[in-house]
Amino acid sequence: MTEDRPIMSTAEIRSAFLKFFEDKGCKLYPSSSLVPDDPSLLLANAGMNQFKEYYQGKKTMREIGATSCQKCVRTNDIDIIGADGRHASFFEMLGNFSFGGVSKEQACAWALELSTKVFKLPIERLYFTVFTDDDETFDIWRKLGVEESHISRLGEDDNFWAAGPTGPCGPCSEIYYDMGEHVGCGRPDCAPGCDCDRFLEYWNLVFTQFDRQEDGSMPELPHRNLDTGMGLERMSAIMQGKSSFFDSDIMQGLIKLGEEISGATYVSDDYTGPSRSLRIIADHARSVDFLISDGVLPGNEGRGYVLRRLLRRAVFHGRLLGVDGPFLGKFIDKVNELMGDAYPDLLKNVALVQGIVNAEEERFSTTLDNGRVYLDEALSKLAEGEALDGAAAFMLHDTFGFPIDLTVEIAEGAGHAVDIDGFNREMEAQRERARANVKGDAWGTFNDVWTELSDKLPATEFCGYDLETLEGARVLALVRGGERVANVHPGDEVEVVLDRTPFYGEMGGQMGDAGVITMGDTILTVSDTKVHNGLYAHVCVAEGGNLAEGNAVCAAVDHHRRELLRRNHTATHLLDAALKQVLGEHVNQAGSLVAPMHLRFDFTHFEALSTEQLKSIEELVNREIFAAKPVVTRVMGIEEAKAAGAVALFGEKYGDVVRVVSVGEEERPFSRELCGGTHAHNTAEIGLFRIVSESSTGSNVRRIEAVTSEGAVAYLEERAQLLADAASSLKCRVDEVPARIAGLQRDLREANQKLKAALTGGSSDAIGSAIDGAVDAAGYKVVIAQLSGLEGAELRNVWDTIRQKVSAPVACVLATVTEKGTPALLAAATDDAVASGFKAGDVIKAIAPCVDGRGGGRPTMAQAGGKNADGIPAALAAAREMLGL
Repeated sequence: MTEDRPIMSTAEIRSAFLKFFEDKGCKLYPSSSLVPDDPSLLLANAGMNQFKEYYQGKKTMREIGATSCQKCVRTNDIDIIGADGRHASFFEMLGNFSFGGVSKEQACAWALELSTKVFKLPIERLYFTVFTDDDETFDIWRKLGVEESHISRLGEDDNFWAAGPTGPCGPCSEIYYDMGEHVGCGRPDCAPGCDCDRFLEYWNLVFTQFDRQEDGSMPELPHRNLDTGMGLERMSAIMQGKSSFFDSDIMQGLIKLGEEISGATYVSDDYTGPSRSLRIIADHARSVDFLISDGVLPGNEGRGYVLRRLLRRAVFHGRLLGVDGPFLGKFIDKVNELMGDAYPDLLKNVALVQGIVNAEEERFSTTLDNGRVYLDEALSKLAEGEALDGAAAFMLHDTFGFPIDLTVEIAEGAGHAVDIDGFNREMEAQRERARANVKGDAWGTFNDVWTELSDKLPATEFCGYDLETLEGARVLALVRGGERVANVHPGDEVEVVLDRTPFYGEMGGQMGDAGVITMGDTILTVSDTKVHNGLYAHVCVAEGGNLAEGNAVCAAVDHHRRELLRRNHTATHLLDAALKQVLGEHVNQAGSLVAPMHLRFDFTHFEALSTEQLKSIEELVNREIFAAKPVVTRVMGIEEAKAAGAVALFGEKYGDVVRVVSVGEEERPFSRELCGGTHAHNTAEIGLFRIVSESSTGSNVRRIEAVTSEGAVAYLEERAQLLADAASSLKCRVDEVPARIAGLQRDLREANQKLKAALTGGSSDAIGSAIDGAVDAAGYKVVIAQLSGLEGAELRNVWDTIRQKVSAPVACVLATVTEKGTPALLAAATDDAVASGFKAGDVIKAIAPCVDGRGGGRPTMAQAGGKNADGIPAALAAAREMLGL
């Protein structure tokens, strides 16, 4: 260090900043989640996010202000990351906030005190910017001893913050550190605001003091607010004497790991090639770890897309460095080691993060392999400087799932641009085709009868929490065939809208109620209930009599069916809570179906559940059922519900008043969720819970189907009958079925072993015919054949036979279809055949795509599996062509 100041670690800087402002009387707040409560924000991107309601005046604090270290993710400049020393996708923002309790003079004085007294930065290396018209802040800095030559005035784009065209706004003042001429652009007019790395902004003070009106006037707010932010990564670079935060302690820990894994060498002032890739992996690994730990899962939109893009980009740059196998999990471990003390939640979610990262990395590796072959071939056909056309880029996206940003990155690395406009046209054409395929259904509801009715009629009042039969409900509207009608007659299929109803309309996964609507001799059988813009539509068939708008009717719910629905709905709550206990708090509901005889529950998780996990989940749910726990419903304010720990569905919007359903003791319930559905009164009513199946519905989303009550009884009776039928077929008692099956399996294995020994032995007609058909290549013989009845591993036995039977240098390319119906390929050669030019690994890599597979190995032996057995003839033909046969 050239100045007399301490070298501080990132952890020490974080601690010193927070302690400084705590000592000044500010309350310490922990970082909020990267998934903010604010629906207008995709991810937390600034320290002030969690204090928004204080700025709006909805909340107040007794202290003069607040301080925090907020974890943030921004990806709007993702393409720049790694290409300079300033940009990052994940960063920590140290902040100091006040809502009328701290003056502008105090804020500036504290910033200077912390910078020069605590961090001991020389004031001659500090530079300050103020808004063009903000003479007040200019004068404050001057009074604090800052030289006028070190204060610059910048315009609205740089030094003025506004919430929008109207509303709170105010000037900013930024503090820069002069990193030295050796890292700058060298221009004599270089100053804060220059694009070079010389002047590094590390602190921004935002003074929200005006309320901009529609006429452009800006009266003062009732009190001035303060929002300051210091970038921890940038301050780490300054305090450790580095020109880039990538050279500071935490990032260097990750970059050195990248060097160990890849064998690449990091050069601090090289912003291209391997050094850039090492920066990108180090940066993205932090974002991936923190995002997943906060409950974000990879997906194709929103937060999930941000995560997937970061994860895949890191994997891609690992490939650029020559890393072929999974590696990102090692970076996750390193992030936890370096940052787990400051963020303990990282250490609570290690299994979740590693599971998702490994699954995504494996999936994307296949995407890269398949898409890269197509892309490299397309790029090889372009003339120098020619752009890759949009149709080819779209093919990669649509067929291979290859992200467009990676296509651009690879193409640019090969010296080619990508026709993005053409890509966008292809994308829009696909959307048009998709819209056409729905045959107008999606657009047909825009001005349908329900839109018209909801504009004219009051919303239906739901009375079904307390009633199952309601006298005197009035008919507001009748809809037949998509049109409003005045009355209905026997045999009509009609949707009846009532002013009040005990029928629950299909919502939140729970099916709508069934029952009857009657008026004297008029009877309408209700098969379902739907909700259209607040109007409850009872789907009916008129059995007799006439019904007209304005009639008063009796609406009666099918009690037995309602009871089954209640039980299954409560069971989904028990299942959700049990999943969280067994798998972790990352589990979130991703969809559900509550039907009378079964339930379906989709949830976020990264891998299939084991038999032991499913057993534990069943046991937890049944324990609550057998304990006869009360199911209590309370109506309360949304904030009170959240404070009580009620689980809300991610992405759902709730009003100010919500229903909270709790199972178990009030102080420590087994389950507590926000829910508008109908529920059992006591868990004992559910009777029994049994999981029927567990499966995947998409990336990182699993599905459990289960039965309870009468559905569980019917399921068990069906299984008992199947077991009885099996015993009858095996001519044994039911309790002897497992032993009898084990005996049959043993006999079958022995028979298969004898068959396979005959097939793979030297006397096998198939192998003998294959050897007889051996073809001369350049200095060796080649056996190419497809054999039946073998598994992939048994092709090695065939190779052993070929090698024994053929004395000359010999190689083979063999194929089979396994018992599962999947293809298996083997290429092998003797050492002298390899010396003559046969490379088993190269052969397998070339032909495996024919069977939708991947594989590789040594020059003497390589294997591949695949998905498309029909591609075996093409694979063997490709081998013959490759070998010139």
